[in-house]
Amino acid sequence: MALKATIFKARVQIADMDRDYYGEHQLTLARHPSETDERMMVRLLAFAHNAAEGLEFTRGLSSDDEADLWQMNLSGEIDLWIEVGLPTEERLRKASNRASRVLVYSYGRRTAPIWWQKLGDAPARFGNLRVYRMPADATEQLADMAERNMDLNVTIQDGHIWLSSTEQSVEIVPEVLK
Repeated sequence: MALKATIFKARVQIADMDRDYYGEHQLTLARHPSETDERMMVRLLAFAHNAAEGLEFTRGLSSDDEADLWQMNLSGEIDLWIEVGLPTEERLRKASNRASRVLVYSYGRRTAPIWWQKLGDAPARFGNLRVYRMPADATEQLADMAERNMDLNVTIQDGHIWLSSTEQSVEIVPEVLK
């Protein structure tokens, strides 16, 4: 029998002073059986960092043809494609061809630097691509915050992201790789 996704609920209040975006979102995240709490929380962070009307979680790990998050325009074209993790060059090319903008939120203490080095000059070919590396200490702290029901506050200012729950807080400063 196949394992089913675990459902997480999050109420996220966002104050993004860099983009003048303020809002509250009731989110449902389905954590795939092979997904870690760290990856799920980086997905949630990516949502908060790009929150806008129409931004939504997709089937993610369950589908090769979808991003982890995306935003469609009114004519059904993909405006924003967000990958979480360490996508292959082929996946980056596919995303860059299908979407107006592509964002990657890479993470992993040992794996992210090796992944970036292995990609070499490939990301330079994709003009609509932006790649962030999330600090390992911060993403590990985010994983500790994962609960089935979360009440989170996110503040974004000058490129810094503060994510807090009733019990803990973490500051994230994404490193822009491209």
